[in-house]
Amino acid sequence: MMKPSFLFILLSCAVQLVWAQKKPNVIFILTDDLGYGDIGVFYQNQRKLEDIRSNPYTQTPNIDRLANNGAMLMQHYTAAPVCAPSRASLFLGQNQGHANVRDNQFDKALQNNYTMQGVLKSLGYSTALFGKWGLQGDGKDTASWIAHPLKRGFDYFYGYMRHTDGHEHYPKEGLYRGKKEVWNNYTEVSSDLDKCYTGDLWTASAKNWIVNHEQKDPNQPFFAFISYDTPHAVMELPTQAYPSGGGLKGGVQWVGKPGQMINTASGTIDSYRYPEYKNATYDHDKNPTTPEIAWPDTYMRYASSIRRIDDGIGDLMQLLKDLKIEENTIVIFSSDNGPSIESYLPKGYAPNEANFFDSFGPFAGIKRDCLEGGLRMPAIATWKGHIAAGQKIQSPNAAYDWLPTFVEAAGKRAPASVNGVSLLPLLTGKEKTNQSQIYVEYFVNGNSPNYEEFSPEHRSKKRNQMQLIRIGDYAGIRYNVTKQDDDFEFYDITKDPGQTKNLAPTLAKLQSKMKEKTLQLRRVDSDAIRPYDNEFISAINGIQVKPQINWQFTTETVSWLHDSYSPIKKADNFTSINVGKASGIICIDGYIKIPKDDVYTFYTNKGIKAFLKIHDIGVIDADFNNGKTAQGKLKLKAGLHPFKLYYANSSEKPLLKWSSDEIKIQEIPAQQLFTKN
Repeated sequence: MMKPSFLFILLSCAVQLVWAQKKPNVIFILTDDLGYGDIGVFYQNQRKLEDIRSNPYTQTPNIDRLANNGAMLMQHYTAAPVCAPSRASLFLGQNQGHANVRDNQFDKALQNNYTMQGVLKSLGYSTALFGKWGLQGDGKDTASWIAHPLKRGFDYFYGYMRHTDGHEHYPKEGLYRGKKEVWNNYTEVSSDLDKCYTGDLWTASAKNWIVNHEQKDPNQPFFAFISYDTPHAVMELPTQAYPSGGGLKGGVQWVGKPGQMINTASGTIDSYRYPEYKNATYDHDKNPTTPEIAWPDTYMRYASSIRRIDDGIGDLMQLLKDLKIEENTIVIFSSDNGPSIESYLPKGYAPNEANFFDSFGPFAGIKRDCLEGGLRMPAIATWKGHIAAGQKIQSPNAAYDWLPTFVEAAGKRAPASVNGVSLLPLLTGKEKTNQSQIYVEYFVNGNSPNYEEFSPEHRSKKRNQMQLIRIGDYAGIRYNVTKQDDDFEFYDITKDPGQTKNLAPTLAKLQSKMKEKTLQLRRVDSDAIRPYDNEFISAINGIQVKPQINWQFTTETVSWLHDSYSPIKKADNFTSINVGKASGIICIDGYIKIPKDDVYTFYTNKGIKAFLKIHDIGVIDADFNNGKTAQGKLKLKAGLHPFKLYYANSSEKPLLKWSSDEIKIQEIPAQQLFTKN
C-alpha cells in the first residue's frame, strides 16, 4: 500500500503539472475607497438582518454570489491606507518597507522592477489595464511618463493616467472636478466619451478586450486588471439603469462610436439612483416615535456607486460563462484602502461620513488610518473547480501576496524581490500553507475621525508616523511615532476586531519582539523618512549554529532569480560552491556573524544577476537590472544575522563581500559564516 506522505507528494506534483500545462487567466478587480463594511457578505447583510431603522444598509448581490462561489479572505490587508502606495505594493509584490512609492507620493513613477503584470507577461500572458493608474511619474504628457503602464508590463491600457483624474467619473463633461483625460495606450481619447460614466466605461472596455482576445488567441492566457475609480471622490451617478442580461449579449457593451462609445452613453448624466435607495428612509434621530426621513442624497449616491460596481461584476462573470472560460479563470475582487470621508461634492451636500453605513465594518479607522478599518479589505477569490465554494479563510494575508499567487498558478516561483507569499495552497487546500507577513508603515498629518462607533482611544487619534505589524493573532500599532522606543499598542485582533482592549501592559516580551522585527523587514527610503531609520538592526539570539552555509542549485530558468526546492548542500564559504558551467540559479543561506555594531556595506559581483536578503530586508537588488546595483548598506548590531543570497550561475564564483569602518572590502571570511545545527 502506498504511504500517505508519498501519495501526497505525487498529488502535489500532479497539481503543479496541471497548473504548469494550463495557465489560468486572471481577472483582478480593484475598487477605490471601498470599505470592508460596504459589502453584503462581509457586513451589510448583517445590518439588514438586524433591521435597526437607524442603521441603513447597502446591497451587493453579485459580489455576494462571487463570494459564495469561492473564498472570502476575512483577514486580508491592503499594503497601505491610501491608494498610490497600496497599488504600488500590489503591483510590485512588496510591502511598504520595500516598495518605492510610499506615504502620499501620488503619481510617482512605479519602480522599474518585476511587477505582477510584467512577470505574467514574461510567462506568456497578454496583459491589460482598464481604469485608474496613478503611478506614471511626474509630467504633463506621454514623453515624461517614464512609468506609463505600457512601460511597466501591460500590453494594453485604457483609462485614467493621473491620480486626480480618478476624482471625476464623467471625463468629458467634468461635472464636479473638471474635464479629465482618458488614454488609449498613448492616445488621449476623452473628446469621444460623451456621457460615459467611468464605472460603465471600464467594464465595457474590459469586456470588449476579453472578447477580442478570446477570438484572436484563445490558447494564450490573459491578465486583465480592472481598476475602478469608484466609489471614490465625487460619487457621480450613472445615466440610466444597468442594461439587463450581462455577458456577450447583455449588460454594458462597447459600441466604439465617438459620442456613443458605450451603450449607456445616453440619457441624463449624473441622474440614476437605484430604486431601493432613491426611496429609502431611516430613523435619523434614533427615536421610533418621530417620522423617518429620506437618506441624504450623498448616501444614495454612495450606495448607487457601489451597486453599479456590483452590476459590473455580475456582467463580467456572465461573460466568462458565455465564453466558456469560467473554469480556467481566477477572479479576485478587493479594494485599495479603507472608506473615505471625502466626497468632493459641491457645498450643500452632506460629507461622505463613512459611519452612515459603517463602511469600516466592525473595525476602528478609515482611509489613512493604520487601524484595522483603514487596512482590512474585503477580498474574494474564485476559480471554479480549484477554489472550493463557500470558504471563509481566517488566516491573515496581504495584497502583496497576489503576485506570487498568480505566478504559482502559472507553474513558476516568484522573483526573489517579492515580499509576499503564494496564497494558492491556502485557497486550494492542496498543500501546506505559507505564512504571510503583515507589515505597514505610513505618514500623514491629521487625526482619525471622532466617531462614536470607535473606542475612545481611537477617536481623533493623532496620526503622523504610523506602523502596523501582525505577529500571530496580535496586531501591533503605533501612531504619532517619534522614536524607535515608542511602544506599540497590542490587540488580539481575532477576539477584539474593534481594537478596544490594549494588551501591551501585559506583553513586555512581545513589545521588544515587535520593535526588533519592524527593523528586520524594511529598508530605508530617503524619500519617506522615518524616525527609526538610523537604528541598528538586532541580531538573532539563542540559536545553536555551526560553521557552514547551505546552498541549492536549480537549472529551472526564468527571467528572474527565485527560490529552489533542489537538495540542500553544504559549503565552507562562497568560493567553495561550484556547479560547473550549467545554467541556473544558486541559492545560498545561513548566518553572518557581525563582529561589532557598525554600518556594513555588502557587495556582489558587478554585471551578474544577484539578490541579497539579510533578515527580510532586500539589501542588494541586482536581478532585474542585471547587476547594475551591486551593493547595499545596513546598520547591524553584533551577532548572528540570517541571510539569503541568490545568484545567476556564471563563469565567476558567487561572492559576497563586505566592508565597514574597520574592514576593508573583502570576501566575508569562512569563520563568520554559520548555519543552524
